This record gives sequence, C-alpha cells and structure tokens, in this order.
Amino acid sequence: MTIPALTPQDFDVFTIPGLEARMEQLIRQVRPKLTRIGEELGPFLSAMAGEPMFAHVAKHARRTVNPPEDSWVAWANNKKGYKAHPHFEVGLFSTHLYIQFALIYESGNKAIFAGRLAGELERIGKLIPGNYYWSEDHTVPHAILHKDMNNAKFAEMIRKLQNVKKSEVMCGVKIDRNDPVLEQASLLQQHIENTLETLMPLYRLSF
Repeated sequence: MTIPALTPQDFDVFTIPGLEARMEQLIRQVRPKLTRIGEELGPFLSAMAGEPMFAHVAKHARRTVNPPEDSWVAWANNKKGYKAHPHFEVGLFSTHLYIQFALIYESGNKAIFAGRLAGELERIGKLIPGNYYWSEDHTVPHAILHKDMNNAKFAEMIRKLQNVKKSEVMCGVKIDRNDPVLEQASLLQQHIENTLETLMPLYRLSF
C-alpha cells in the first residue's frame, strides 16, 4: 500500500471559518489521511532510525476558540508522545504541505542538538539542500531557506536553543498545494521518504 494522495479540498479545510466547523471537516477529511501516512511511513522511519518510531496524529484537543491553522502527523521514538522528543512531521497549512525534522519548546534535547550542530556545522551545511528551510517557530509558516543561512544566523539559532526555554528549531521542505506531485500517491511517498532520509542526520545529532 502507499500513502493517500492529497487534493485541493484537503488544504481548503484550513480556510473554513470557526473552530467547530473546521475541526469537524478536519476530522472527517484530513485526519484519516494523516493517520494513513503515519502508518505507512512508520516502518520506513523505524528501519532508517534503527529504533521503533511511533506515529502521533495531532488532535488539537486543547483548542476552545481558535481553529487550527495546520495539522500533522509526527513520528518519535516514544510511544506515549512526541512533543518532548526529537521528531519528524508531515503536515498541511492551507497553502502547502511540509515535511520536517523538529525540536519544539517542550524538548529537553535542544541543548544537545545545539552543541552538536555547532561542532558539525560545516558537514551539516553541505548535507542540507539549499531549498530546504530552517524555522524557529512551529506555529507559523515563515522560514529561512538553507541557502540564505550564514554562520551568524546559525550561531544565533544555536545560542537560543542553548539558553532560551521557549526556543525551537525545524528543518525541512514545503510543497505548494498546487504542485501536481501531491495528487500522485506513489511520487508523493517517494518525495517524503527522500526528504526524511535527508533530514535523518539532524535527528542523529539530537541524542
């Protein structure tokens, strides 16, 4: 089996006004696809990581007013959760699909990652393609392309990860919602797998 293809209607879910209406359609239309993606790619990630990687689909359970701007499936080496651990994500905003490695504010591995990234910046700089992005806030789509990163920007990001409790780091790719690859399941799966493989060295720096 392959992962499901994605359609414009999937991305349109994140333009529906109101929490209840958006969540109803998200649960009905998008969440089953994220669940399938999690199930299908879990074994691939587990084999690559050399340890079991468990899929966790976002539930948005704490929201009471604002509808979610995006939704995702995450994989981590912990069966109970992913937020406190280095993880990978595949998710949708209304404008694009993202595939990324993430260390968010709840993770205790940020200082480890920052120290090891500082020591291997030259190697990582060559491993990550120029069209990949770096982000320091998982709640917004804004990011900086890897080709536009320099030593000063990396140094500031590393400093924040070591010293700022709420700091985060994400690295990955975005696929525009109109890209035809999204509607071809086998090509989309190959693209996601290739991206996860490219990002795996970042995951290994986190421990």
